[in-house]
Amino acid sequence: MNLPNKLTLLRIIAIPVFIVVLLLGYRYTATIIFIAAALTDMLDGHIARKYNLVTNFGKLMDPLADKLLVMAALVCLVELGDVAGWMVIVILAREFAVTGLRQVAASEGIVIAAGTTGKIKTITQMIAIPLLLLDNWPCRYIGVPLDQIFLWIAVAMTIISGVEYIVKNRQLLSM
Repeated sequence: MNLPNKLTLLRIIAIPVFIVVLLLGYRYTATIIFIAAALTDMLDGHIARKYNLVTNFGKLMDPLADKLLVMAALVCLVELGDVAGWMVIVILAREFAVTGLRQVAASEGIVIAAGTTGKIKTITQMIAIPLLLLDNWPCRYIGVPLDQIFLWIAVAMTIISGVEYIVKNRQLLSM
């Protein structure tokens, strides 16, 4: 197994550790785990492309690991009362819809690359979640709800990117 795939597996293994640590109340430690796992997502893709280590396992598991990490964090934040459940439902619905669309495309030999709005969605989620985990630290001291701002941007980008994927690939819906 190559290094990018090992990093993907490490991210998957980190998810239950993150959940337990967060739900036990160790938000700072959970945030460190989340950020480290998120960084492995960027790192494994970079290494795989740079050294031509792209595998079918990585193509399938890397985006799945990313989605599982984000969903685990958001569901836990709903449990802790920090995020509205409807926001997580919107994000989950988009992820299932886009993943389903990609599966249909893959069955036809078509690859749907991540679009710019999807990348912005991911980035805003990866910023919002640590801010939410840390109760908007350090911005809470200056009265700027940056955690909520990034969460709302992430939800908006989730909707926009989901619509964009469906519109751009609507021909797949009739297959």
